[in-house]
Amino acid sequence: MRLPLALAGALLAMPAVAHDSTLPLNGEETVEHRHFGEELWELLLPEAEASADITVDGNTRRIRANGYPVKPPGRFPNRNNPHAISKKNYNLKVPMRPRKSGRVTAAQGAVFGIAVNGVVMDPGTAEFWRGDRRSGWNYEALGGACKLGLDRYNAHVQPDGTYHYHGIPTGVLASEGGRSVPALIGFAADGFPIYGPYGYSDPKSKSTVRKLKSSYRVKNGTRPGGPGGRYNGKFTQDWAYVAGAGDLDRCNGRFAVTPEFPDGTYHYVLTDTFPFIPRCWMGSPDSSFLRLKRPGHRGDADDGDATVDFAALTDNSDAAVTLVQAQGGRPPRFLPGGRPPPPGAGRGPGPRHGGMPPGGGRPGGRSPCSGS
Repeated sequence: MRLPLALAGALLAMPAVAHDSTLPLNGEETVEHRHFGEELWELLLPEAEASADITVDGNTRRIRANGYPVKPPGRFPNRNNPHAISKKNYNLKVPMRPRKSGRVTAAQGAVFGIAVNGVVMDPGTAEFWRGDRRSGWNYEALGGACKLGLDRYNAHVQPDGTYHYHGIPTGVLASEGGRSVPALIGFAADGFPIYGPYGYSDPKSKSTVRKLKSSYRVKNGTRPGGPGGRYNGKFTQDWAYVAGAGDLDRCNGRFAVTPEFPDGTYHYVLTDTFPFIPRCWMGSPDSSFLRLKRPGHRGDADDGDATVDFAALTDNSDAAVTLVQAQGGRPPRFLPGGRPPPPGAGRGPGPRHGGMPPGGGRPGGRSPCSGS
């Protein structure tokens, strides 16, 4: 009797997740098929006391949440992530009818958006080569060099207890329809919707669903400084946007029809390759999202200067360097004569994300990142 009672108790204790009645969300019932052993294991984990309320107030969409996922998260603290989850009190807002601002605003180092379960999306890390923010070489959370204690939902915990996603929130994706339809899984700070990696093959009409591809590629050649070696994707600065190389624009978005927007809408797409979660906004991020992080970690990238072609990537041109710097969260800056500054110039030190002390090691001298 203990297992049925425990299961019934878990179902009764799970709070309802409200959402905008004028914009229904797909697949509120989970569609993922799971082994009985997984369900039993989750009964032994702490209850996921999720709370997310998405409502409409005039021309504003309001999102109130405690930052705790519906599906039980992984174990925190863990060997590679020493922080415990703490509930938050998010009170966020975005426009109901977002518009492109005419420029690209870099989101690296800021909260990009929030999933429908109330968990924020924060793709950047504070892990730098040799622990030195001034080096300009920022490790990617999913680049393979860092052990950051991510759970199976591509999430972990910041020093202040914030549970957040670094990649596709697989639990939300399964609940919202997975591969069967374009799945609405959240909203960006500028108000545009965020979808999973699958979209209609014809963006103009309901059609076959396929996985969409990012237009970012690893640069060719050798890094000009810092860790040296060939570009291999372990650092944010190893990547550059190549117009037309995939299905999505520089902010990992496109205009297409979706189940919620049959006439089409611009929306962001989460991908299983870089940038995973977009690193820039096409609209203007609301200040309620920007206040979630301390100031000084975002900049604007000029929309007209961020496109490079394959030729630019092969010779490490100034255009490619400028782009990578912009996508790393800083606006393009130039020295006298039009030369870009060296990577990391003018940046202040200070870890934020993983709580690493100077020198790159965790307490006790152990570093979560290795190799180049």
